[in-house]
Amino acid sequence: MSAPQTFVPQALLVTPRATQKVQNLIEEEENPELKLRVYVTGGGCSGFQYGFTFDEAVADDDAVIEQDGIKVLLDAMSYPYLVGSQVDYEEGLQGSRFLIQNPNASSTCGCGASFTV
Repeated sequence: MSAPQTFVPQALLVTPRATQKVQNLIEEEENPELKLRVYVTGGGCSGFQYGFTFDEAVADDDAVIEQDGIKVLLDAMSYPYLVGSQVDYEEGLQGSRFLIQNPNASSTCGCGASFTV
């Protein structure tokens, strides 16, 4: 009899479109040490809002997700809010942006930049 398997969700999935954009931005900056940091802060019209920045440093409590040659950082506070989420990148009439599809959000604002759990 084998032990039961438990499902552990992937911390964060980065779509190929988002991965390509991150690679392009890193190349433009000419700094291969850059990593995409995805985080959650208080505020926004729905309670929490998503943030994106580039960072060279990895903190001791960061989760590091490596995918297709890029690294994405999640700090310990943001991790529980983002686990299982997907980072995508879109270009359209409203401009270009990274966006999050978050299964942990019970509601989101109209633009998708903030959420409630």
